[in-house]
Parts: sequence; structure tokens; C-alpha cells
Amino acid sequence: MSDTDRHRQILEWARAAGSVEVDDLARRLSVTPQTIRKDLNELARRAMLSRVHGGAVVTSGVDNIDYAARRTVATGAKAAIGAAAAALVPNGASLFVNIGTTTEAVAAHLVAHRDLMVISNNLNVVDQLDGRPGVEVVVVGGQVRRGDRAVVGALAMQFIATFKVDLAIIGASAIDPQDGSLLDFSVDEVQVTQTIVKNARRVILVADASKVGRAAPVRIGRLDMVDWLVTDRLLDPGLRRLCEEQGVTLVETGAA
Repeated sequence: MSDTDRHRQILEWARAAGSVEVDDLARRLSVTPQTIRKDLNELARRAMLSRVHGGAVVTSGVDNIDYAARRTVATGAKAAIGAAAAALVPNGASLFVNIGTTTEAVAAHLVAHRDLMVISNNLNVVDQLDGRPGVEVVVVGGQVRRGDRAVVGALAMQFIATFKVDLAIIGASAIDPQDGSLLDFSVDEVQVTQTIVKNARRVILVADASKVGRAAPVRIGRLDMVDWLVTDRLLDPGLRRLCEEQGVTLVETGAA
């Protein structure tokens, strides 16, 4: 069976079941687990599946994968992105940290900073930073979304709008390499992100390579709204050119 035929079969099974596992695919296709991992990585690179520990899940153009599953996707890349983004944050800064598993990775590397004010609508970030010496944590008020513990809605936007901070750290579910659109799945989440960007002096976008070319229906804005893009690697030459044209500083960690 050719690589193309194997990929087609994997996608067919994934769409039928919602997810696939490496060991099961290796047995059914009579190949090694290493071959299947390469197949899944390639399909994930093409935004046709999303990698999770031990397998992959179906990528939807209208619904994101479960938040717990997202935590298992590209963990090494996210950790490196988190460290690189945190290095851009000076001591004594005020900042927003938005919802997202990659923004959580940034927060994990802020614990050694001094004299920070961190305002977040991500209760997972609040849990990470609350009580850390040198970090003042401000929790955004509003409706808590149960699935990912994000605070969203009109009250959240009103709360955020009372601040003007040095930096915003945001994520995006997808980046369109053609026009630099930053995309997400939830209108409520996008509205909060837009409010965060509006009330920050500079913006750091954190996104691993799998987000480039992925489909999502709601536009946050375009690449020119951010000052830095921190990613593991940027393979798309068109998006790289957009970063240069729009003055976006590209930080690549090189982590896989």
C-alpha cells in the first residue's frame, strides 16, 4: 500500500470513529508504529488530523477538539514556545494572558519573573500563577465556560476594557497563510481576544506550526495586529513574507 493510500484509509477510519490510535492502525495496516506516527504527523502538518498522545483526532473546520485533548497536542513545541514568549516579558510589566493551551505554557515560564501584574480570563493560568512571589494576579470577571475554564462574555469584555497593559499574550486556533487572518472557533472567545488586543500596547501571538493553514470560522483579526509571532517553525514562505511586510517579529524555537 502506498503512502497516499494509507493516508486515505487512516482518514476514512478517523472520520468514522472520531479518533485513531497508533497501535491499532499499525495492526490493521500491517506496518510499524513508527510508520504510523510519521503518517499521523504528516496528516497533522496538513491540518487534516490533530495529534494527541498515542494517536490523532479529527480536525473540524467548525468545532475545535476537546480542551483536554488539545493539551496533549504538540506539547514539546508548546513548552519551547512558552519559554521563548516568556523571555520577551520584562520584569515589572503588566500583561493580559488569554485562554489557550499555548498561553498556559507561557504562564508556566512566568513564575520566576518579578513585579508582574497578570490579568487573565484563563482560570488555568490563574491557578498556575496565584500565590507566586513577584506576580500579582487579577482574575477577569464574567461567565465561566465549563469546557476550558475561560471567562467570556460582555462582563469579561467590560472588565478587560478598564485596563491598558504593556503586553497581551494571545493564541489562535488557525492562521490563514494567504492573508494572515487569525482565526478561532468561538465568537465569544474571539470578542474577548479582540478586547484584549485593543487594550494592550504590544501583542505576542503564540502558535505552533500545526495552526498554519488550519480551518476555523471566526476571524480575530489579521497578522498586523500583533508585534511578535512565537512559533516552533514557520515553513510557509508566504506567511513568512507577510511577517516581514507587516513588521511582525518572528521568533522560531526550532522545537518539534
